[in-house]
Amino acid sequence: MKSEEVVILGCGVSGLTCGIRLLEEGFDVRIEASSLPPDTTSNVAAAYWYPYKVSPQDKVLKWAAASYRKFVELSLLPESGVSMFELLKIYDRKMPEPFWKSAVNSFRRAHSDLLPEGYIDGFLAEVPRIETPVYMQYLVNTFTSLGGTIRKLDKELDSISSLNGNRGLIVNCSGLGAGRLLGDEEVFPIRGQIVRVTNPGLTRCINDEMGPLAVSYIVPRSSDCILGGTAEEGDWSLEVDPETADSILRKCSMLEPALKETRVLEHRVGLRPGRTEVRLELEQSSDGRAFIHNYGHGGAGFTLSWGCAEEVLELAEGYILST
Repeated sequence: MKSEEVVILGCGVSGLTCGIRLLEEGFDVRIEASSLPPDTTSNVAAAYWYPYKVSPQDKVLKWAAASYRKFVELSLLPESGVSMFELLKIYDRKMPEPFWKSAVNSFRRAHSDLLPEGYIDGFLAEVPRIETPVYMQYLVNTFTSLGGTIRKLDKELDSISSLNGNRGLIVNCSGLGAGRLLGDEEVFPIRGQIVRVTNPGLTRCINDEMGPLAVSYIVPRSSDCILGGTAEEGDWSLEVDPETADSILRKCSMLEPALKETRVLEHRVGLRPGRTEVRLELEQSSDGRAFIHNYGHGGAGFTLSWGCAEEVLELAEGYILST
């Protein structure tokens, strides 16, 4: 092993992905978390590759591009739950090309006949679709098969001082909980509510992020379809709001009339871990402990996961070499 055991806080997509990369390079890794799949925020996500509500832009592009390449590889493995599909972004105004265009394999402007009424611009991109029930279990299986261990905590940690028993390297992937653990006032929730419905045969993702039906997205999956949504910053409520659910169904059916014939399967709410910008850095405390912080991914946890994990690995190896 390269070091004494590395402890990762958090068993969402970031914690598991970091754990896998560290294990692959010879580290001994244990994950500690109060919530495990399928009961994590990551499991609620209508996950597809798209940098949403996250910064800084230059670092996001680097991390997102690395993750895109990894997801393309994973799309060749049926058991991963990852596949490639077409994302149609629509706008009611002319838009410049997005900063992340260089990261994707296929990108083009959308012809007018693909745009719903009231929209005048759009683009199509081939992006990874991540079916979270399958993918999160795939990550757990991969992590444990590599020798990693997972410990469920009886309760959420109140602060970093609760980790008195851990003196090795700690990788902090606690997401929204990082605000409480560290007293980080830059962390905030971005509430997302979705409706899961039967899939009437759709194959393309449609997203209106800032137009008349914003925020709306339709994410078809192999056996269902995720409809969203909301992006309510500062809202901590995990309760399903019936009026919001009705609004989601109405707006998505306006974008895709075939959805009028679907059947509602489930309503879900999750809190994205927002922050003014992603925090990914090594911190050494006065008592000799070392932390690698990796949180604040906003609505792009899956999109940045493998790129951020690669940087966490580099920081961990650098720390080991310096001690």
